[in-house]
Amino acid sequence: MKRLLDCVASDFAAMGKDELLKAIAASEGRTLVSESIVNLPCPITGACNSEVCAAMGADILLLNFFDVANPSIVGLPPCPPAETIRMLKKMTGRPVGINLEPGNLGSSVDEGGPGAWNEMLPGLAATADNARRAADLGIDIILVTGNPGHGVSNERVHAAVKELSDAVGDRVIIAAGRMHCSGVASESSERLITVEDVASFARDGADIILMPAPGTVPGITLELVRSLVGAVHREGKLAMTSIGTSQEGADTSTIRAIALMAKQAGTDIHHIGDTGFIGIALPENIMAYSIAIRGIQHTYRRMALSVCR
Repeated sequence: MKRLLDCVASDFAAMGKDELLKAIAASEGRTLVSESIVNLPCPITGACNSEVCAAMGADILLLNFFDVANPSIVGLPPCPPAETIRMLKKMTGRPVGINLEPGNLGSSVDEGGPGAWNEMLPGLAATADNARRAADLGIDIILVTGNPGHGVSNERVHAAVKELSDAVGDRVIIAAGRMHCSGVASESSERLITVEDVASFARDGADIILMPAPGTVPGITLELVRSLVGAVHREGKLAMTSIGTSQEGADTSTIRAIALMAKQAGTDIHHIGDTGFIGIALPENIMAYSIAIRGIQHTYRRMALSVCR
């Protein structure tokens, strides 16, 4: 089994769930996931946000607000809706994941308002039917999590993970956790995710367990994240730390500091969020994060590899 570090587009295309998980584990904390919002235009003319994430060194592309009932990615060349994900994979040569949320349908972040890009629509919900739609579209990873203000609690994540794992756990990697409190004030700071939550997510069928990176949420320290990552590994699962609090739009020195703390905590997968510009991290921060966790050799290689390989 190749390390994900060494994989090219044809390797990713041939991988199933187990092979991708093993490739990530073999890379020893040098896998980068970059998230983008699919229904906002890219700040780089003539591209979609995911293309920029891939160009700057991301290994895995995570799509936020991807509606499985109405598949569409702004900036992607025209294609039948059912081929949207396969088109993105063809253009980038990367595995693709999406967020599904066990949140309140119709809710939205205050600044967006109803009907805006951040409204919680039926095709974004963490249900078995949506998970099956995602698998049929070619999605590799489903992340059960919550966007700001959508009322996603750990209890809801637990229930959704079990439902999705039963539905598509043999076909798709199931990840679960939270990047921030998602509008549930009682589950903030050190209460955001606990060792007990880790065990429950793992028992319910999650392959990857998500938590905030150190320094990204008030009270989320290096020591706390290290203890949570240890709990994930004791369950035989992979850990993913995230920047989901708009620090993906900070300066590169902040990004490097977060990246190195996440490495010290023992994470397997590093996530950088979608709100540097609205819709994507600052491109230079995606590259800076990649260089911090694996150096120029592997960063430039990932940036340079042709999708024809």
